Amino acid sequence: MTSTLEPAAQASAAPYATHDVANQPPPLAPYDASEDPALLEGLRREGAGWAEDGIRRLGLRAGSAEAQEWGELANRHEPELRTHDRYGHRVDEVDFHPSWHELMRVAVAEGLAGAPWADDRPGAHVARTAGGLVWGHTEAGHGCPTSMTYAAVPALRRQPELAKVYEPLLTSREYDPGLRVPAGKRGLLAGMGMTEKQGGSDVRTNTTTAAPTAEPGVYTLRGHKWFTSAPMCDLFLVLAQAPGGLSCFLVPRILPDGTRNTFRIQRLKDKLGNRSNASSEPEFDGTVAWLVGPEGQGVKTIIEMVNCTRLDCVMASATLMRKTLVEAGHHVRHRSAFGARLIDQPLMRNVLADLALESEAATTLTLRLAGAADRAVRGDEGERAFRRIATAVGKYWVTKRGPAFTAEALECLGGNGYVEESGMPRHYREAPLLSIWEGSGNVNALDVLRALGREPGAADALFGELALARGADARLDAAVTRLKALLATGSPAGARRLVELMALTLQASLLVRHAPPAVADAFCATRLGGDWGHAFGTLPDGADLDAIVGRGLPGGV
Repeated sequence: MTSTLEPAAQASAAPYATHDVANQPPPLAPYDASEDPALLEGLRREGAGWAEDGIRRLGLRAGSAEAQEWGELANRHEPELRTHDRYGHRVDEVDFHPSWHELMRVAVAEGLAGAPWADDRPGAHVARTAGGLVWGHTEAGHGCPTSMTYAAVPALRRQPELAKVYEPLLTSREYDPGLRVPAGKRGLLAGMGMTEKQGGSDVRTNTTTAAPTAEPGVYTLRGHKWFTSAPMCDLFLVLAQAPGGLSCFLVPRILPDGTRNTFRIQRLKDKLGNRSNASSEPEFDGTVAWLVGPEGQGVKTIIEMVNCTRLDCVMASATLMRKTLVEAGHHVRHRSAFGARLIDQPLMRNVLADLALESEAATTLTLRLAGAADRAVRGDEGERAFRRIATAVGKYWVTKRGPAFTAEALECLGGNGYVEESGMPRHYREAPLLSIWEGSGNVNALDVLRALGREPGAADALFGELALARGADARLDAAVTRLKALLATGSPAGARRLVELMALTLQASLLVRHAPPAVADAFCATRLGGDWGHAFGTLPDGADLDAIVGRGLPGGV
């Protein structure tokens, strides 16, 4: 039968007849975010092998199509500030898309917030870090309130009577959103308000004041904060100038009598990335607060909190590396050009192998730091000293590598990676945050110098760790010798150079001891031996690319 349609009508009846879609990868999800030998080996090595089944289960959930969609929706539908209700009452609340609450509910239930502090099992803090490394494959923003809740517990313990009330709720595995009297909720989240406009990381310049009331330990605050993330949390640790100097205070959003504490949110930050998470500028005016720790010891009180959140910055950067590597590997495995799959192109395989090296080094260091944190909590003074310096070193270096890494992984997808639907632009925008949060590069590098000068055991702890690999690789031994010489002549102007070498020798030491020879050899040859270019994908001809890529990508090559 012949068609009676005019040619134009025939064309409109088959609108997609001009081409078929071919040579495009299928969706990545569902996938297993825990399929990473470096992660699982580190989990066992650092004392949390008992958590492996749970981590594998969480990895499957993180890589599910549902959870991946939650991450996308939480960033597409950003939080919105409501300063007043319909009647004109001040409420200062932040509304979130339901997907945010789904992500938070899983994170809290899986122990990624304060739960490890209520878990007596050795390795509990390692298990939490490993959980973050896999659940972070969904999206990064909701890691902010879980991180601060985790970090608030050891600081709050400086005031036992407050910890007795709030710690059981901060360590709960129940996510209970909404502003209500804290003691009546099933679980709490904590935030922190440290920095101000005039000082940023220089918190000693804070101008917010704390005036004592007639009730012992209770003060009223007046002032502002410049970058207070997660204003929907129940409690905040805040720095303010008390009569005795800079001090730490607990500020609940809702007071015990059910009234709203004064916490006026002026605006939410319009940020480069981390857009699913609300960051705010609050003002205090007669805000009721409880002293945490002695007056004048605010920085000392929060230092444990900083150690925790810096570890989470390292973890989040390592997670971004792994997530974008998995995305890049999936694309090149299914995309062909010039007659071959991209993954079979020698130069692309060099790029993937180089990225895999960086990712494994970051993940391995992250879990070593988590192991030190876990053992320090349990009273190991040697691990406490190692944690103090190595966490600052890792925070400086791993977070610095994140932006370059995510850019290279994005480039593996070509134009497909540059469009928002791929998710890669979101990861790229997220990467610089981790180097800024909890002290920029300069702040962390100078903090390492400060630790070396004020804490005699810090250098011994670092070199003791490096000595565990002595004799295993001549390039590593030579780098440690250079490090000792640089340390003897180090100056503030050279702090970045010093800390970079500390990080690379520490990563190399861990890989030499724990990674396959192909991985350790390539890392030492490039990062320490100088046989490397200035961009990813410049591994030397002798590197075993197949072995490195086969280990680094889910499903091998």
